[in-house]
Amino acid sequence: MSGLVDALLIVAVVALVVVRQFRTRRIDTDRRWWVVPVILVVVALREPGLIDIHHRAESITLLTAELLIGLATGAGWAWTTRVWAEADGEVWSRSTKASVVVWIIGIGLRVGLFALGAALGVHQHTPALLLALAATLLLRAGILHWRTKSLDLTSPNPESLHPASTPSAHRQTTAYGDGVSLRKERV
Repeated sequence: MSGLVDALLIVAVVALVVVRQFRTRRIDTDRRWWVVPVILVVVALREPGLIDIHHRAESITLLTAELLIGLATGAGWAWTTRVWAEADGEVWSRSTKASVVVWIIGIGLRVGLFALGAALGVHQHTPALLLALAATLLLRAGILHWRTKSLDLTSPNPESLHPASTPSAHRQTTAYGDGVSLRKERV
């Protein structure tokens, strides 16, 4: 595929992932949360052009920075996501306004890295972006998985309840962000 088609495909996938996260969604605690990031890593490593052979040191530095930004974005996104358990034991999540800020900063930093690479003459291809996206998704999913496991689903825990709830309504973990309502959206 051409670079433009790759870029448009990546933007579409990221937009889909981000839009889905701002809806209240049930988290399947038994799901294999690491599968999609692993597939992205395999696809990225099979593609040529991960490292620009003519600018090896600069390319590796930019790739490292891209991965660090991906990890920071994933961690920020996970910690700004609300997670709670309903009385029936189902676990739900929803990203907050702070999550939008995390994504804007992450995208801005990635654009800056791309501009720096272009100024240095480094050819940047899709595999680096795929690896960073995999790092983002893997760390976010891992932290959310850990946060859902930290919810005590066997008994009500009044100390961890949302202020507007009754003891049997739901339990939540703390998240940095705004006061998003914890009601499920009806489709």
